Formats: sequence, C-alpha cells, structure tokens
Amino acid sequence: MAIQFSLRQLSYFVATAEAGSTLRASETLHVSQPAVSVAIGQLEQSFGRKLFVRRHAQGVDLTPFGRRKLAEVRQLLAHANAVAGVTDGPELSGELEIGIFSTLAAAYAPGLLRAFATRYPTVQIRMREANLDQIHRDLEGGVIELALLYDIDTFGNMKRIPLATFQPYALLPESHPLARAPAVSLSDLAAEPFVLIDLPHSRDYFLSLFRMVGAMPTRVIRCTSIDTLRGMVAHGFGCSILVTRPFGDHAHDGRPFACRPIIESVPPHRAIIGHSVGAPLTPLAEAFIETALTFFSGYAEAQSA
Repeated sequence: MAIQFSLRQLSYFVATAEAGSTLRASETLHVSQPAVSVAIGQLEQSFGRKLFVRRHAQGVDLTPFGRRKLAEVRQLLAHANAVAGVTDGPELSGELEIGIFSTLAAAYAPGLLRAFATRYPTVQIRMREANLDQIHRDLEGGVIELALLYDIDTFGNMKRIPLATFQPYALLPESHPLARAPAVSLSDLAAEPFVLIDLPHSRDYFLSLFRMVGAMPTRVIRCTSIDTLRGMVAHGFGCSILVTRPFGDHAHDGRPFACRPIIESVPPHRAIIGHSVGAPLTPLAEAFIETALTFFSGYAEAQSA
C-alpha cells in the first residue's frame, strides 16, 4: 500500500524537530498544538514507525528513525519549493538550518549572515552555535544542513568545501619580553604559563604544535571561549596561541595585548563548509555556500596582501 502524507504534515514534523516540542512548533507555525500533534500522529501512522519519543512535560526527542527521516524530509520540502517556483534567483526563500563552530561564530558569522540576508532577504537562517562534536552529530542526524567549522580529519563522513586557510599566531601580554620580538618560538611559549582554549579537538590541535618541537607547557590555564582567553592574556596571566583572529588586538574590556607570528613552520587550520555525504544540497544550501565562498575570499586576499 502506498504511503500517504502531505507537505503540511512534513513541515509540522520539521518544525517540531527543530523546536523540541509540539507546543513551541505550534507557536512558530501559528497553528494550534492539537493540529501539530494530529499531523505528526498521521505521519507516524503512514510511515509505520515512531518519529518522536514523548517526554512528559518536557517535549519530544527524535527517534533514530526520526533523525534519518528529518534529513530526507528537509530535502523533499526544499525540492517542493523549487517545483513551486519559489527558489529561483533573487526570490529564493524558505528556511535553512546551519551549525557554526563557536570559536568561528563571533568573528565571522554576523558578517556572513548579513551578506547572505542582503542577497536573499526572504530566506530565514537558523543558526546553531556549538562545539565541533555537537556540530558533527547535528549534521549526521539531519538537524542541520550545513556546518561552518574548522577541518578535522577525524570527521570523515562529511563533504568538505574549503573556504579559507588561517595560520596560528601567538598572543602575548603587551608588556611581555617576548612581545618585543617580531616573531616567537614555540619553545619560548612552552616555558610560559599557557592559556589554552579548552574545547574538544581545538585543545588537541594547539597542544600538538608544542609536540612538534619537543616542548610542552607545564602551567596551563583553561578557557572555553576566545573572549575569556584574550582577556586572560591581556591581563598578564599567560601567553596563548589562536587561529581565529577577531578584529582588534584587545580584550573585551579594552586592555591591549600583542599578536606575533610563530617562528616554526606549523600546520594551518582550514575553515570549511561541511555537509552530509548522503543528502544532495538544496538550492538554499547552494546559495549559502556561494555566499560563504565570496565572503571568505576577502579574508584570504587580506592575508596574502
């Protein structure tokens, strides 16, 4: 027997998955909560499988089957919009869910999203800022369609579109003796208190730089945000290394610090757009990638100048 479902039911399913509850989905869709619940029940009956696990008074979670279907349904709705003629040229419209790595988000996400919104004002972008592991899970689970992140070799099941390459650099208190030199060595940095960005994969990358020269910091201060790290360095608590370079060499409170190149040849970090291997790109995703390539080309030109 053929499976019967409507685009309305599918859109209610996606809204509920994104909101985490039928109540919040109904508020977003401007319909009643029972209408959303009934539509999802009918969809589950058509599939013969549960899409959600209901948590009493706490919303819903996607089942493994629901996570697989979410990516497929997003694709189906996107192509339905294309058939209806609402994804052609400047009239591109709809919703796009993207994930952005937290250390990239503050420096690049606002400008990138503004560039996209200027070109496609009727597209709604839903941004999820998270660490690398969470972004990878969201991409595999179909929660997001695209991810802006640094390239990590362990994330194998993902198509990668290179955007820009960034070279690691040293951060030093402005009055630190090492700041007087035009460049600093990893060995000298290892001898100082080191302020480490303590996020999965990021910390491994930065510590691996010291292993290259056979030295390792013995005094480590751990931070989970770039703003905090920059502040700790500016206030003299230690030195650090970063890849992302926000505008202005000063902490959140305005206190300055110094940035210097690293003497040794160290591997750069590559910013990429990642997307699922198993799902074709929607017109919205293709438009966002095109915008991101143009946006980041400006940073590449500035670095090479």
